[in-house]
Amino acid sequence: MTVQWIAGLVAVMSCAAVVHAQVIDSAPARSPVVRSVALDARLATDHGLAIGDTVRISAAPGDSLAERAVVTALLARRADPSEIARQEYRARLHLDQLQRLISYGDRVDRFAVQSRGDRERTTLLDAINASAFGFRAWPSAEIAVRTSRTFQVVRRFNSAIGVITIVASAAFLLCILLLKIDERRRDVAALRMMGISADTIVKSVVIEAGIIALLGSMAGVVFGLIVARLVNWHFQGVYRTTLAFTLVTPQTVLFACLLSVLLGVVAGWVAARRLVGQPALTLLGR
Repeated sequence: MTVQWIAGLVAVMSCAAVVHAQVIDSAPARSPVVRSVALDARLATDHGLAIGDTVRISAAPGDSLAERAVVTALLARRADPSEIARQEYRARLHLDQLQRLISYGDRVDRFAVQSRGDRERTTLLDAINASAFGFRAWPSAEIAVRTSRTFQVVRRFNSAIGVITIVASAAFLLCILLLKIDERRRDVAALRMMGISADTIVKSVVIEAGIIALLGSMAGVVFGLIVARLVNWHFQGVYRTTLAFTLVTPQTVLFACLLSVLLGVVAGWVAARRLVGQPALTLLGR
């Protein structure tokens, strides 16, 4: 009796297993899982895409085996000068998606590892570089220097242009002030004949020249701010980026104002000393 009950139980279990297997085999095939993708915001704007839309991803146009993906995020363009001239769109995929898409296999060109401090970074670099031959680890600061040589050349070129502009403007300012003060030779002569000392006249001319230079520099700063905003507005719209193409920093404003006032004071002092060093009758033209 016991043997028959056990045999019957085994038969029921076998039948259940067969029925379960048949149910699995006869079940309809599941639809492939739709993955997510993050697309360039410019691509979404140009083609009318939005978050939640379904797109097909393939390495070649018109591929019948293209994989479907749902747009779950939009990527804003980074404010990177090296990417301004590039007009291609970007997309972020899952790693297995990307490997299937480009048939690249289990390989990577580069990867980034974040460290907590200088000591840990040095230890990590040494360990990676000593582990195998064929690749090398670099700190991010070194990579930035190596990949920005072109921008360093441009920066030096702009610095040279700035120095030349400052020298030329200083000479121009000096000439203008000399001419303007020289036109007041009769006023200076009258002050000398009234008994005003030469030092007082020089001080008044220097103060006046400094005020004029300061007002001129402030007007130049306002003009520079307006031009910088116009340039950024235009080129940020053209390249659709948040990169600032022109900057008017507080250091630049302070340097421009100090330099302008200094040049104005020097030019005023030179012109004033040149006038008061002449006799009053000579200044009057007699």
